[in-house]
Amino acid sequence: MTDYLLIIASYLLGSVSSAIIVCKIMGLPDPRTLGSNNPGATNVLRIGGKKAAAITLLGDILKGFIPVLVANLMDVPPIILAAVAMAAFLGHLYPIFFRFKGGKGVATALGCQFGLGWQIGGVIALIWLFMAKVVKISSLSALVSMALAPLVVWLFWPAPELVGMQIIMSAILFWRHRSNIRNLLSGSEGTIKDNSDPGDQV
Repeated sequence: MTDYLLIIASYLLGSVSSAIIVCKIMGLPDPRTLGSNNPGATNVLRIGGKKAAAITLLGDILKGFIPVLVANLMDVPPIILAAVAMAAFLGHLYPIFFRFKGGKGVATALGCQFGLGWQIGGVIALIWLFMAKVVKISSLSALVSMALAPLVVWLFWPAPELVGMQIIMSAILFWRHRSNIRNLLSGSEGTIKDNSDPGDQV
C-alpha cells in the first residue's frame, strides 16, 4: 500500500504546475495563453523575465527531486523507485490539475535524476552545461544530455528497472521536443541568448 501511495503522491506533486502558480503569484499572464503557450520555465522567461523563470525552473526540478529522494531514502525496490520517478515526470507533462496540459519535462526529469543520486544528476547536468557552452542551443543541449542519460544511470546504478525507466523517459522527451528537432534540422532553432527562439525546452 505504501508503494502505491508513493507513486500517486509523486504524480500529484508533478501535476502542480510551477509555471502557472509562479505567474499567478507574480501577477503575470497565464503562460498557457502567451508566447509558446507552454507552461514551462522557457516560456515564463519570455513572459516574466529571469526571476520568474528561475523560480519556475527550481519548482519543476523539486517536483522530480523530492518524491524520488523520499522513495530512495525509504529504500524501496528499484521497480518502485522507477515508477515514482516516472509518475512525477508524467505528472509534469500531463497534470491532472491543469487539464493534462503540461511542460516538456527536462527540468523535472533532471530532478528525478538528482533524486536517484547526486552523481547521476550531476553528470547529466554537466553534459547539458558543456553542450550549452559549445553549441549555445538549449534544446540541443537538453536532447544530448537526455540521450546520454540512460548510459549515465547504467554507469552509477545498473538496475534494469532504472535504466529502462530512463530510456522511456528520454524517448518521451524526444517526442515532446519534436518541434525543436524540426527547427534544429531546418536551422531555425534559436540560441540561448536569442529570446525569439521558436520553441521551448522545459
